[in-house]
Amino acid sequence: MGDKANAHPGAAGRATAADHPASVRNVVLVGHSGSGKTTLVEALALTAGAVNRAGRVEDGGTVSDYDEIEHRQQRSVQLSLVPVEWGGYKINILDTPGYADFVGELRAGLRAADAALFVVSASDGVDGSTRMVWEECAAVGMPRAIVVTHLESARADFDDMTRICAEAFSADDPDAVLPLYLPLHGAPGPDGHAPVTGLTGLLSQKLFDYSSGERKEAEPSPDQLPGIEEARNRLIEGIIAESEDETLMDRYLSGEEIDFDTLVEDLERAVARGTFFPVLAAAPAAAGARQGLGTVELLELVTGGFPTPLEREAPGVTTVDGRPRELKPCDPDGPLVAEVVKTASDPYVGRVSLVRVFSGTLRPDQTVHVSGHGLADRGHEDHDVDERVGALSAPFGKQQRALTHCIAGDLACVAKLNRAETGDTLSAKDDPLLMEPWEMPDPLLPLAIQAHSKADEDKLSQGLGRLAAEDPTMRLEQNPDTHQVVLWCLGEAHADVALERLRNRYGVQVDVVPHKVSLRETFGGRSAGRGRHVKQSGGHGQFAICAIEVEPLPGGSGIEFVDKVVGGAVPRQFIPSVEKGVRAQAGRGVAAGYPLIDVRITLLDGKAHSVDSSDAAFQTAGALALREAAADAQIHLLEPVAEVTVLVGDDYVGSVMSDLSGRRGRVVGTEQASGGRTLVRAEVPEIEIGRYAVDLRSLSHGTARFDRRYARHEPMPPQIAERVREQARGTA
Repeated sequence: MGDKANAHPGAAGRATAADHPASVRNVVLVGHSGSGKTTLVEALALTAGAVNRAGRVEDGGTVSDYDEIEHRQQRSVQLSLVPVEWGGYKINILDTPGYADFVGELRAGLRAADAALFVVSASDGVDGSTRMVWEECAAVGMPRAIVVTHLESARADFDDMTRICAEAFSADDPDAVLPLYLPLHGAPGPDGHAPVTGLTGLLSQKLFDYSSGERKEAEPSPDQLPGIEEARNRLIEGIIAESEDETLMDRYLSGEEIDFDTLVEDLERAVARGTFFPVLAAAPAAAGARQGLGTVELLELVTGGFPTPLEREAPGVTTVDGRPRELKPCDPDGPLVAEVVKTASDPYVGRVSLVRVFSGTLRPDQTVHVSGHGLADRGHEDHDVDERVGALSAPFGKQQRALTHCIAGDLACVAKLNRAETGDTLSAKDDPLLMEPWEMPDPLLPLAIQAHSKADEDKLSQGLGRLAAEDPTMRLEQNPDTHQVVLWCLGEAHADVALERLRNRYGVQVDVVPHKVSLRETFGGRSAGRGRHVKQSGGHGQFAICAIEVEPLPGGSGIEFVDKVVGGAVPRQFIPSVEKGVRAQAGRGVAAGYPLIDVRITLLDGKAHSVDSSDAAFQTAGALALREAAADAQIHLLEPVAEVTVLVGDDYVGSVMSDLSGRRGRVVGTEQASGGRTLVRAEVPEIEIGRYAVDLRSLSHGTARFDRRYARHEPMPPQIAERVREQARGTA
């Protein structure tokens, strides 16, 4: 690893197609917003020789030149891939957004990667959302390492940060989170802060000095060795505890000196198995320098300690009709199975898909089968189509560098897959397969929009379709009750990005309008009504009279129509007409314009004319009768109630329960969950939780998450119902 002093020089930096899965490493960078992930990616690219000392690629751009929104907002909003070469290995570095609203991009990065680098800031610590991602990685056994950044901060304390990481990530086994290096400090400045100028390798007991801008190896002085020994002994014990050689601990405790190569091999195996999590330090290079502090050590950790794609268990694969299919792990000569982990639009080449190949080899101009999971509830149509692959390329900043092929275990960008969306599977056209989908977070913040003008209205449908294809965490809804177009997002920042992409990328101006919930109406008691529709206008007139009775039913009963006409007062052929009329009026509402539910409507009597009665006349009479019955009855407004489950840290349970009560919610139970968390179950009116995704994040400092599910409609409190009726009258 990094202690293999200068074992691997920087490569030329031009991303090429990998020749074998063993030469590929796929690593995702994880960390909260502002932890320094993108800066670290650029520092690694500089050390690997992929960019020049000014941080520019050959065409003049930077490795982080991806999205115009990121430049304006000064934060990452999407997954980006930076491929570099180091010591004969191709490293696909996946940089993910740190803001919680873009967790879908993070999940895509975790799907495409085989190991994770958790980037934590020495000045900010570890936040709750980073802990949650660590738990996700632990659940699937993904190898992890920790990188401490912002060591230049006056508050930075590497030892303290290592302790915090051990407590946050591995409280049950703190010796599984240990540093491989200790910072080497220079002379204190005027403010008394001593800058970090290099690293001390604990295993090799060598110094790596970066103060000149180049990594230089040196031997520690005799007075430095005692300070290294305690940390070194603890590291050796932690490595030996994870060793497959059960005799190693006894040999070490008996005083035997374990040789360096054995320790490094055991360390690499423990990291690859996901049982030991080394802590490293990194800092960007100073202006004009060639190597950032700790970047060589990180690159050697990735190539030496992280697993190859051959060691990763691939997601489950089935035929398109659901039959399991067994495949040899990561076989370049096997059946083609690849997955679209990200979809983007390029103004010049159109749709570009970032693809991870799990089996087989993908080539340009190849015809593949595209299989989708059909997330219809999120605006994604189901599809099984054949498409021709365009050019394959490796991204670097705004440029795409052509690839001749992409083998199993590698990643590439594919142009002009016009039907493929994020999460879709690419396979051979004569052997179509489908990969098990990864878990997508449920978008819970509604954003109601409408076209700004008639010209925008014509472009809105296409723009929304392209937006949904790029982002499976966004749900597109066209509500049949409120007639609103609703984008369900993960948070306010997610919504802002969606609106900006509609406006700037797809040329669609939209207005945000208040989101409406689907209210209902019902009768508060029994009532009767008579509908009379009689018109004479020369020739055939219109004649229909009917008498009905309306009574409330229990919730969930819908509308029940009963015929109790006797003596043929309403001819049999017109009874369905009356039913059609009252049901149509119920759909339009009888008080505030919301659909009527949970009532029994009984047809009791009526009159007809042998010439002037008709289907249309009795439909009208039925509607009039229902409106008259409503005029003499108490009409209740019903609001939807959701079953809400909140998973929250024990420290915030009281605040969450108090907040739910303030939203007219009823807490129906709590239960203890793992990791010092509690699951709170409540029933809350949906009108009160429109912004709960935002408010809960603020309330719990980003550590809680919730789910919601429609339960039923319940009567709205009278004072709120009256306010809604007034609003309905004002817009009528």
